[in-house]
Amino acid sequence: MRGKHSLFYHILIFIIAQLVWLSLLGIWIYWYVSNYIVFEKVGDQVSPQLIYDVQNALPFILGLVLLIGLSFTTSLIFRHLNVQLRITELYDNFIGNVTHELKSPLSSIQLYLETLKHRNVSPEKAKQFVDLMIKDTDRLQRLINSILEISAQEKKKLAQDFQVFKAFVVVKELIEEACEKFRVEKESCIITGDTNCQIAASGEALKVVFDNLVDNAVKYSTKTTKIDVSINCNSKKVLIDFTDNGIGITSKEQKKIFNKFYRIYNKEIPNVKGTGLGLYRVREIIKAHGGKISVSSEGENKGSTFKIELPAYDALSKRQLKRFLVTEK
Repeated sequence: MRGKHSLFYHILIFIIAQLVWLSLLGIWIYWYVSNYIVFEKVGDQVSPQLIYDVQNALPFILGLVLLIGLSFTTSLIFRHLNVQLRITELYDNFIGNVTHELKSPLSSIQLYLETLKHRNVSPEKAKQFVDLMIKDTDRLQRLINSILEISAQEKKKLAQDFQVFKAFVVVKELIEEACEKFRVEKESCIITGDTNCQIAASGEALKVVFDNLVDNAVKYSTKTTKIDVSINCNSKKVLIDFTDNGIGITSKEQKKIFNKFYRIYNKEIPNVKGTGLGLYRVREIIKAHGGKISVSSEGENKGSTFKIELPAYDALSKRQLKRFLVTEK
């Protein structure tokens, strides 16, 4: 809310600044034209040199250029200021989200350790606590790795091990693993398709993609999660449609959902955890594979469909083959 007010005030200041410059421009034109008319009327009564100086258009043109230049500069400053405000807002969101994501498992681990230290806990209960602490440390590890990998990916320093896979086999396997990991019932995780085409891909990177999609499907659902995935291909592309029965995504949010740090808020599920980096990372991975991803939804509580397009192996150019499979002999 503070960000919206701040933006409103800056827009107001920008409009006032433009009105001031336009007023100065109007005064400048009025002054010049008035003097020109006066000298036209009394020109015969003043010296020829003075008439020549007043009618010279050079100062007038320079004045216009100066005012237009100042107006243009003000616009640039305003644009830069808005970009800076946006970056600051994203930074604040990132710090808030990451701090929360780090604090929750740390607090949980501390509680289990203090319980083990100060109370007599049965071996079975102690084992249960240790398992939960391992789960929390894994969560912390995934978060830290995710941030480091996004940074490396943006700097194009993240090495990925591309290999050639049968598209249906590898995608089906990764989605089934994700469904099991995020506790989606086997009968609610439907994967269909009939294709023998191949893709050049990093299995680890695609695992991140489908882990994020399944995780979001679970987190952003108010009922039993159902996932339908169809995998098909044509001569050029592998087409993957990932559909869930979650809360859906409005058309306005569909344009922002892949932006860094952007998160959907829904009053029915206000405590969804996350950093706002998941779908951004998904998009960057798909782009690194030469593909693209989009989302569609019929509206709130009507689920979402993510459409992924990856280039088929047989359709890869020599440049893509060299880039993806540079280590392959």
